[in-house]
Amino acid sequence: MAPTTRDPIQRRGLMLILSSPSGAGKTTLTRDLLQDSSLDLTLSISVTTRQRRTSEVDGIHYYFKPKAEFDRLRTQDDLLEYAEVHGNFYGTPRGPVEQVLSQGRDMLFDIDYQGTQQVQKRAPHDVVTIFILPPSMRELRARLERRAEDAPEVIAKRLVAARNEITRWPIYDYVIVNEDIQTALAEVKSILIAERLKRARSAEGITRFVEMLLTEG
Repeated sequence: MAPTTRDPIQRRGLMLILSSPSGAGKTTLTRDLLQDSSLDLTLSISVTTRQRRTSEVDGIHYYFKPKAEFDRLRTQDDLLEYAEVHGNFYGTPRGPVEQVLSQGRDMLFDIDYQGTQQVQKRAPHDVVTIFILPPSMRELRARLERRAEDAPEVIAKRLVAARNEITRWPIYDYVIVNEDIQTALAEVKSILIAERLKRARSAEGITRFVEMLLTEG
């Protein structure tokens, strides 16, 4: 990414991962972050074997693939991470991520703790992780019921899974309690801005910029 007036210091992009139990708010946060053009975030679109919901569009929410196609991608090491969640498989294509990061732009991920651990292992210096907690289990249930996309037995399974997922918070860099979506959104944006400014993330670019400054009269 060439230097601009707004961002004179070149840097490599980062991967911003949001995780949460189903219904805790990461999908809404992801949408709002992407709608803020000043953040210039690119969404990582996962491939999945899950059946498409009526509200979802192939290629926008996920790439919906049969199990055989998913297995081919995994075997050829074309996935940065993959996981099985609620009996379905999810994964992140490797190529598009590297392309965006090499341009100095940032990519936003909506993945679970299993995928997060794999990305942390494969790209520890490129990743920033945030876990979103609900304010209470009662509120989490209410949000799932208001969504009206899952049968009662599916909601019950998601609540059981949520208790397991919530215990994974220590593997994340940051933890946010989503009691108010606008407050949670502001906190995520603050984290992103601070992480972009970390010296270690821009060391080469800072070195070149300082050298340029010192040559000025």
